[in-house]
Amino acid sequence: MGKRTEIAPTKAPGGKLTFGTKLGFGIGDLGGNLFFTAMGFWSLNYLTDTVGIPAVAAGIAIMVAKIWDAVIDPFIGYISDRTRSPWGRRRPYLLFGALPLFLAMWYFFSAPHFNTTAGGAFWAALMLCVLNTAYSLVNIPYGALTPELTKDFKERTSLNGFRFSSAVIGTILGAAIVLPIVSLAGGDKHRGFSYVGFIFGLVMAATILITFFSVREPDHAGITKSKEKFLATYLAVFKDRTYVRLLIVYACNLTGLTMVQTILVYYFKYLYQNEGMTTIAMIMLLVTAMVCIPISVAVAKRIGKKRTYQLALGILAFSCMAIFSLGHILGMNFTLAVMLFAGIGIGFGYVPPFAMLPDVVEVDAIRTRTRKEGAFYGMWTFVAQLGVGLATALAGTFLGWAGFVADAVQNPATLFTIRLIIGPIPAVIFIAAIILIDRYPLDEKAYDAILLEENAKTN
Repeated sequence: MGKRTEIAPTKAPGGKLTFGTKLGFGIGDLGGNLFFTAMGFWSLNYLTDTVGIPAVAAGIAIMVAKIWDAVIDPFIGYISDRTRSPWGRRRPYLLFGALPLFLAMWYFFSAPHFNTTAGGAFWAALMLCVLNTAYSLVNIPYGALTPELTKDFKERTSLNGFRFSSAVIGTILGAAIVLPIVSLAGGDKHRGFSYVGFIFGLVMAATILITFFSVREPDHAGITKSKEKFLATYLAVFKDRTYVRLLIVYACNLTGLTMVQTILVYYFKYLYQNEGMTTIAMIMLLVTAMVCIPISVAVAKRIGKKRTYQLALGILAFSCMAIFSLGHILGMNFTLAVMLFAGIGIGFGYVPPFAMLPDVVEVDAIRTRTRKEGAFYGMWTFVAQLGVGLATALAGTFLGWAGFVADAVQNPATLFTIRLIIGPIPAVIFIAAIILIDRYPLDEKAYDAILLEENAKTN
């Protein structure tokens, strides 16, 4: 057999990426955010109101699965950094991880009936561990492709604009079509959610395979492998203070957003007695976000990624407090209007962290003379999953403490707790993120200066 030769990266002159490369890379996150949304908006509600697991037990099961990510996510990143194959370092994981992701998603949303709370909670924790592992196996190498495709500061913003335009489509689908799909099964919500798992898993697998066939990695022959062992690699990642600051801010961002996403269905179902309007609210929120993503790219090029990120977080904090303070007084139409405004914040907050992260990774590669994108993105995905798990677990725990009972009229303490989870708690988290990111040092001027200095040394 002849030696297989990898096709060269598809780049336009001057290091710019072609439209096809951007589109093929970006579409991979449609499935990624379909997963993220399904878990953020629906996992707790699915476990409490369909599977029948008490809120506290369901929250603990979700948190256990996220702790498992503390083990598996960094390991996947570490291994992908050291992978060498005819397809590159990252793309083999996209190819071979697609099918396990599909199957795990389908089975999680096809829960059997349980006779005991302990049995249901154990099954939920186990299956969430399997599902999160399958997701990380694909998502961490996918994310680690970003800094490898281009070194251009502004081109990365454009690349991530494509990625998150696709991501918002996935988010809209994940938020808006769950209940319509469930309704196809008539009154059988168990069977309806099984349909959801099958369809969502299929889309997730298909989109990541499109990325595999559309994007080519650069030649890794000249790249120096990190000689550090597993633990040393991740300790080295945490020595980068710029990365740590950005990581903490992103964790705050996701924790706050997930709290809002998780409790939204409870808010409409139990405060307004209108669960069906959850879908309308999600569509309004996310369509606004999708429209705002290309606007945010233009704004980021003008005022910088950091200021755009702060603007997004500020809009989200204001929206949370508006819903908490007035949503139960002024009614559902007011809340829907606030959701439109919050969509601007979500749209403006999609691109900046993922456009900033490759800059940090590139600067680290220049300074350390080794490339360890997988380590950076492995820890990034772990923290993202941990933020989602922490937010969901806290929401479930707070609901349990407040006396939540599924499909029943809630007591005043439970209703107030739902308002707290959608209002002041995420608002405080968003404000903390605004303060933390203010001292982020790597703007375009600083980044270009580092690259110029490096070019001067190598030429």
